[in-house]
Amino acid sequence: MTNNLIGTRINAASLTRRSFMAATAAGSAALALAGRTAFAADGDTLKVGFISPRTGPLGGFGETDGYVLELARKALEAGLQAGGKTWKVEILDRDTQSDPSRAGQLAKDLINNQGIDLMLVVSTPETINPVADACEAAGVPCLSTVMPWEAWYFGRGAKPGAPSPFKWTYHFGFGVEEFLKTYISQWNLIETNKKVGVMYPNDADGNAIRANLAPALSKAGFTIVDPGAYETGTTDFTAQIALFKQEGVEIFNSFPIPPDFAAFWRQAAQQGLTQQIKICQVAKTGLFPSDIESLGDLGVNISSAAYWHKAFPYKSSLTGVSGTELADGYEASSGKQWTQQLGASLALLDAGFDALKASTDVKSKEAVAKAISTLKTTTIAGKVDFTSGPVANVSPGPIIGTQWVKAQEGSKFALDYVVTENVTDPNVPVGAKLTPYNG
Repeated sequence: MTNNLIGTRINAASLTRRSFMAATAAGSAALALAGRTAFAADGDTLKVGFISPRTGPLGGFGETDGYVLELARKALEAGLQAGGKTWKVEILDRDTQSDPSRAGQLAKDLINNQGIDLMLVVSTPETINPVADACEAAGVPCLSTVMPWEAWYFGRGAKPGAPSPFKWTYHFGFGVEEFLKTYISQWNLIETNKKVGVMYPNDADGNAIRANLAPALSKAGFTIVDPGAYETGTTDFTAQIALFKQEGVEIFNSFPIPPDFAAFWRQAAQQGLTQQIKICQVAKTGLFPSDIESLGDLGVNISSAAYWHKAFPYKSSLTGVSGTELADGYEASSGKQWTQQLGASLALLDAGFDALKASTDVKSKEAVAKAISTLKTTTIAGKVDFTSGPVANVSPGPIIGTQWVKAQEGSKFALDYVVTENVTDPNVPVGAKLTPYNG
């Protein structure tokens, strides 16, 4: 496909943002007009559910979804070609408000009252697992991304070494192995005492990471200092901070929701812990500009890991946009800084509609589920391959080392998000050297 949103032959690099967006809109309108006759003739509609957390404590994960869904709907205005027919597509998007119970209820409504043909769900176990469970129970194909696959697979009842208990639900993206490779690569970029203070919550993410990642890091030569699982919503971290200071940890790692990390890191600064930290490596928080900006100077030089970055050298199979075009388009449209969720949510739509196109019968839930189980495609976030996963129903994906640094003078935004290592996808270019947190 070409470099614009829907395949019209325009050289986007030579256009201003305004003219690029105008040309895109014009092309979309033309395609929509061209497809109306076909829809009138067959009247067939595919309904696709899309569930994400757009408000509440996890709202950063869904902040860009409105823009991504708009791109997808424009790309589908002329319909979806599948099985020798043109299908009208209706994407029914829903906000969980960061509530797992609501996520499950929304899924049941889309299944029972809206009659969806495919469910797409994105971001965190609190969102994905209850939706996937509802789909599994109802016999509706479901595809998800953006959570460790172990928390999706084992967190929903699968057993190590046993056959997959799932027939209808599938997940793609990073897992413990990718985190392990990335963290070892990232943490060896700076000289430290290899003592790692960890804060893993008592939830699906935290328990999966504690059981799988922490032992692997120990085998790799890092000393893990773990004060034990904490409950989400904890407000006093004095005991954990005291232990980390006593043990002299120089690396900090956590998988908290954003409000919990903000509370911890401010207390860590007040009580002197941050002065000894050389690498602050966070996941599930610190992914988006708003997370870091809310910390003020304490956010500068925090390390993260990206499941997508605008430097990824892939294009969307659904819309044709590149990473740079996606990021620039979002910034021009919203006035806000791009986030890694842009590519992740679009990758889910890429993979979902590629599966529908590959299905022998898009109105057969069995056929759609089978198409997902054999799906091999390339999304804007990279390869998806369900034929060679670590377990059935899972396709692993990259997560790359990154860091938040002060933006160069003249930048529109206060921070820049740079790639510091790329061991899980060498196609992604490294853009900067890792800076010590107190460097």
